[in-house]
Amino acid sequence: MAAPVGSIGSETAREKVMTVAAATPVVPSTPDASLNKEPAVLSVSAINKLIRRQLEGEFATLWIRGEISNFKAHPSGHFYFSLKDKDSQINAVMFRGFNTQLRFRPEDGMEVVVRGKITVYEPRGNYQVFCETMEPVGAGALQKAFEQLKRKLQAEGLFDTTRKRAIPIAPKHIAIVTSPSGAAIRDMLNVLGRRYRAAKITIVPCAVQGVKATAEIVRGMELANLLSDVDVIIVGRGGGSIEDMWSFNEEPVARAIAGSRVPVISAVGHEVDFTIADFVADLRAPTPSAAAELVAKNADEMAGNIKRRERALVTGYLGLLNRWMDRVRSSQRLLVDPRRRIADAILRCDELLERLERAVYESIDRSKLELDLYSDRMVARYQRKLDLLRARFSRSAALLDGLSPLKVLDRGYAIASIGSRSVSSVTQVKPQDVIDVRVADGRIQATVLATENLNK
Repeated sequence: MAAPVGSIGSETAREKVMTVAAATPVVPSTPDASLNKEPAVLSVSAINKLIRRQLEGEFATLWIRGEISNFKAHPSGHFYFSLKDKDSQINAVMFRGFNTQLRFRPEDGMEVVVRGKITVYEPRGNYQVFCETMEPVGAGALQKAFEQLKRKLQAEGLFDTTRKRAIPIAPKHIAIVTSPSGAAIRDMLNVLGRRYRAAKITIVPCAVQGVKATAEIVRGMELANLLSDVDVIIVGRGGGSIEDMWSFNEEPVARAIAGSRVPVISAVGHEVDFTIADFVADLRAPTPSAAAELVAKNADEMAGNIKRRERALVTGYLGLLNRWMDRVRSSQRLLVDPRRRIADAILRCDELLERLERAVYESIDRSKLELDLYSDRMVARYQRKLDLLRARFSRSAALLDGLSPLKVLDRGYAIASIGSRSVSSVTQVKPQDVIDVRVADGRIQATVLATENLNK
């Protein structure tokens, strides 16, 4: 337990500081024989060792109050920081073997009281406080740890109402994670036995305080979730000090409750007690007995509810039946003799049939008239088109006949060829070649005697 600020430890420290200051040697103002001796020369390491020996010998365990700054959690697990007030500061270190006992996480700006020793780090010649314990000022370590974890989980959304699940009205299987020997389980079983005997109850035993409690509660939640037909889980314990109930403020327990696949009711302590488990659970019960009452509806109350709903159902049914009877009677008054309705329907059918026949005949006559008119139009249209095509064909034939090579032959010209090749130049033949000459009325075979190029 940390000593209060201003305790005897602090006074002793101040007295020792004054003693060291008073013991500091003063240079004599009168000549001394010792001044003629050669002064001793010390190495840096030696002087640092002397200073360390002096400080550690003069200052025993100290209580120091100050504000944390430049806090650093080294990967090795050690804490390095400074303690300061408005006028000065001092370096401090808290090794892993000591800081693992802290219930809270140190932060910059946090005012604390530490217990430790003054020591010197010889390689650098720096003096510092070797801290063994630490307590926050204004709030206990447990309260500080509670607030830190609460802020962390709230930032992650584990307290959001949107993720809370409804507790079943009449669960068939209830799992209770608690100590099997505590008063809480007896109270819950007593309530369930009186109010809800139909429920199946499974007790998952675990420690609810002590060093092993956190791990056992987490394991109990895991085992409860392995039950395939469980509808709701109650986790909790009876009242006690904050230290007794601290397992329900541990982060592993909070995450186990938040990760449960079925709804969880937290029932820890009394109505005034709040734990982290209460915030992450789907429902908080002020006491374990209240948790049992929340899941176990009284049998008499349920029977009364059933009776009331039965009466409401009968009343509603009778009202609905009377309304339908009124509608039937009204319909009977409006009902016409069916034979008359059938006769009217027959007359209506005959009338519609005649109208249909007239409409069909009129439609056929109109279609025939339209067809004849369309046929005459088509015949006249295609006749005009045929005449136009015939005239165009005659003109094209006359033009083609005028361009025919045979017409040229009629005017006295001839076409000479060798085989299938027409002769258009004297260079294509030579003397003694046999050529075919086409004239208007036949062919002539001739032998070339000589050629002459008239263009030369």
